[in-house]
Amino acid sequence: MSLRIALLGLLRAKGPASGYDLAKKFEHSIDHVWQAGHTQIYPELVKMAADGLVTVEAEGARGRKIYEITPEGQRVLREWLLGHEPSMTVRSETALQTFLMPLLDRDDAIAVVERIRDRFERRRAELDCESTTGFGRYALKLGLAQVTATVQWADEVLADLRRD
Repeated sequence: MSLRIALLGLLRAKGPASGYDLAKKFEHSIDHVWQAGHTQIYPELVKMAADGLVTVEAEGARGRKIYEITPEGQRVLREWLLGHEPSMTVRSETALQTFLMPLLDRDDAIAVVERIRDRFERRRAELDCESTTGFGRYALKLGLAQVTATVQWADEVLADLRRD
């Protein structure tokens, strides 16, 4: 359902677009919070059209279709935004590694946390370069807060490991 909602949101915010355009918009905006590739986007658009959430506004060369959100799609998007309780389940390889870290000796555990810290520090630098105005700014702020919190966590764990 979340891919469908993400596509509806992009169409609502950015206007009519082809599957290719939507995939590019994913790469440059929503990819920070939800990933989807061409192989997922195109079939979902076909299903959404069958469900009346989008229409094909135009067809171009080589079968390129331009999709537009319908009033029903706008209703579904609004309903989801107002009424959906987001899942708190997170699948995180970082969390799994830290959960299993006590299986390592201290020096190896330090190396793992340093690697995690470095990755999240690089990600924070990437996000800091992005614009915090316009569409997606609240997701960007959330992403910055999350990576900053992980860097702070890593600093605390490293201090703890080095004390032991």
